[in-house]
Amino acid sequence: MSDRRAFLKTSVGVASGVVAGGYGQQEQVLAASAVASERIRLGVIGIGPRAKYVLGGMLKHKDVQCVAIADVQQTRRDAGKKLVDNVYGDAACETLGDFRQLLDRKDIDAVFIATGDRWHATASMLAAEAGKDVYSEKPCGITIDLCKQLAETIDRTGRVFQAGTQRRSVANFVEAVRLVHDGVLGDLKSLHATVYVPEIKTQWLPGQPTPNAKQCDWNLWLGPAPWRPYHQDYVNGRWRGYYDFDSGARLLDWGAHTVDLCQWAHHADDTVPVQYAADEKGVTATYADGTPLRIDFLQTPFGQRPGWIQSLGTCPVRFVGSKGIVEVGDSGGIVVSPEKLMSAVKPLPQKGSGLDVEAHSRNFFDCIKSRELPVANQNAMRQSHIACHAAAIAWMLGRTVKLDPKTLQFLDDDEANRLCARPERNWQ
Repeated sequence: MSDRRAFLKTSVGVASGVVAGGYGQQEQVLAASAVASERIRLGVIGIGPRAKYVLGGMLKHKDVQCVAIADVQQTRRDAGKKLVDNVYGDAACETLGDFRQLLDRKDIDAVFIATGDRWHATASMLAAEAGKDVYSEKPCGITIDLCKQLAETIDRTGRVFQAGTQRRSVANFVEAVRLVHDGVLGDLKSLHATVYVPEIKTQWLPGQPTPNAKQCDWNLWLGPAPWRPYHQDYVNGRWRGYYDFDSGARLLDWGAHTVDLCQWAHHADDTVPVQYAADEKGVTATYADGTPLRIDFLQTPFGQRPGWIQSLGTCPVRFVGSKGIVEVGDSGGIVVSPEKLMSAVKPLPQKGSGLDVEAHSRNFFDCIKSRELPVANQNAMRQSHIACHAAAIAWMLGRTVKLDPKTLQFLDDDEANRLCARPERNWQ
């Protein structure tokens, strides 16, 4: 174990860094030479459709080996193992029903956590305490307090943490932020993010017979969330919007990406907006320097859009400066105005199918070796997630709230501060 960790750290000079002009798409220098004892040994916690997509990208890095998968559902465990075994041509990937058994394995260096929102922070903290580096799907914390606790745990344990906000490693988003940082747009005047219309479901679906724990461990699926009777819809992924399971009234589904990009563009990875004013169509968050961040509600991903949005795919953001505007989305394109600013835009690589997740995981794996902070580290995650949560709380209360950027508590507002945490069930 110690020999492999030493190799991983010293080998960073061979296979690290962002290739110049590559927008985070790193070369896999070790691809041909890495032997099993030299690879980063990865465990997966939660293996639904999203996890399989991201894991597929991770498995392309030849200096990484997935050795174990934990999921409360047997069908998902088996499907994940099939994916991994097909890549390696063997049957060595272990499957486990309880992720704590995976964390007990001393030979695992890092974990990829892709459970539902209710588990992300708790599983990440347990993994860090077990000495694992962590890549967690977003939202990384279901409450403001959990976001703070997670970042503090990562800092205390010295683990490497990457939030799954992969647009920080996607070419057109990176280029849009560069245009702001390099002053191409002049002085930054406003930022614009998009999210789903917030939603809170508090009802229970009618109870169904609870399956046996080997087939689906319902107690472990619920984890820290309050108990409720089993229903297959929940475990099939249709839990979104339910207050007990979701983050920030669904505002973090996209906000964890779009607000995060606005934070990054504003050099605000160490702070948050200080005021959040909710209305029917969105939330206007305002930074201490007076810069507004408008969070627009979209009725659907592709419809009912505010007038400023171009047809650039999902998760569009817009940055407005004194000299011009840039807008990007998941289509891979970039729009600038006035048109003369296009000469300042660097050529973008041709977009492949789907959203690129390889570059973001490459950044994580390289930082495991170098022990440097990844691009979506715990500090950036904490601030951008808390900004989203604060916006959601303003929407829930239907009024303006003010947040102290130092303490990350609401000012003279007991009602808002009560929404910063939730009771946790004793699932153990």
